[in-house]
Amino acid sequence: MPARPAGAPWGLPGPFWWLWGGTLVTSAGGFVVPFMAIYLTTVRGYSVFFTGLTLTVFGVGSGIASLFGGILADRVGRRAVLLASEVLTVTGMLGLGLTQGRAPVLLFTLTVGVGLNATRPARAAAVADLVAPADLPRAYALIYWATNLGFSAAAVTAGLAASHGFLLLFLVNALANLLAGVVVYLRVPETRPPPGPRRAADAAAPAGAAGAVPRSPAFLVLLGTVLLLGLLFQQPLVVLPLAMTADGLSPADYGTAMMMNGLVIAVLQLPLTRLAGRLRPEYALASATLVTGLGMGLTALVHGVAGYGASVVLWSLGEIVVWPTCMALVAALSPPDRQGGYQGWFLSTWSLSVALAPVLSGRVVESSGTAPVWGACLCLAVVCAGGQLLLARLRGDRRAEPVPGREEAATVP
Repeated sequence: MPARPAGAPWGLPGPFWWLWGGTLVTSAGGFVVPFMAIYLTTVRGYSVFFTGLTLTVFGVGSGIASLFGGILADRVGRRAVLLASEVLTVTGMLGLGLTQGRAPVLLFTLTVGVGLNATRPARAAAVADLVAPADLPRAYALIYWATNLGFSAAAVTAGLAASHGFLLLFLVNALANLLAGVVVYLRVPETRPPPGPRRAADAAAPAGAAGAVPRSPAFLVLLGTVLLLGLLFQQPLVVLPLAMTADGLSPADYGTAMMMNGLVIAVLQLPLTRLAGRLRPEYALASATLVTGLGMGLTALVHGVAGYGASVVLWSLGEIVVWPTCMALVAALSPPDRQGGYQGWFLSTWSLSVALAPVLSGRVVESSGTAPVWGACLCLAVVCAGGQLLLARLRGDRRAEPVPGREEAATVP
């Protein structure tokens, strides 16, 4: 088991902090994707249909990369995948800024989608290799915090860069990913453990099948709850702007309400993570899920920017705990030589919910308006919390039990 290094910041090893810094840099430079629709329609003059197709291609690349990036991280190493992903992202960003034509745009958009998202399971697996199990929720919370801080900075930087031409956006984004790649190359060693003892629940999978579907009942229950959580957390992006517009509010009002999400995460991520760490992870996750459902359910009852902003604050408190706790549970349920693959399944399941949410909620809004969506969110949260409590029963008393083989497999430089 990785030991807490003496004198390391917050008891976390040095390589973790380099991973954290790389996450902050790439997130702060990652403002191209939110501006893609504007770039393609206004600068390139493409149709709305082609713009939608391009963003779909990005989503397809993201989903594929989330799964296969994790599988490759188990087979060829975390560091190799992190480096290759940054190279792909830099190539895609430069290609989008410099080339002309629909086919190159689609190709380089796919490249960016793969590059940006293949890093996620590899990074999550490297964190699990480096950090003691008891510290994983805090470590993943710090990664999530860096992602949100970086993205908040990106929103400001993007406006300044775009005023000097969209090419500058692509160049700065490519430079950020290049810098992150240099950090990984110079400061982050390979952490992939050798193959170790396999769980009985995974015994049916062929030996060495890093991408095989996990057979652990506990992990499958976790994936089911992740699918529901993904459906929940897409509604503020899909239905909330429709609800606020129907309530007579402007897009700027929606932006003001959603700004509360970033503010809550920036200010309360660390103290709330510390508080949640006093609970068993499944209980912390179930509590956060119920808070999320309550916040979204109350959206049907509020009016005005202040009311919607208050509901955003409430479900944001749940979001703070949900994401890092899910990643820590994935790490706890994963064999040490399949950390990347399990994190890939987790991220792919989340991506599936991102694809399903607009279709499902769109049908409800068309037939009955936005209010039933928020009631459905509350019901989904209750069902999801029940699944998380079932997960606690399946895991028994293993609150921070070391994964078999992690003691001898962990590599701490």
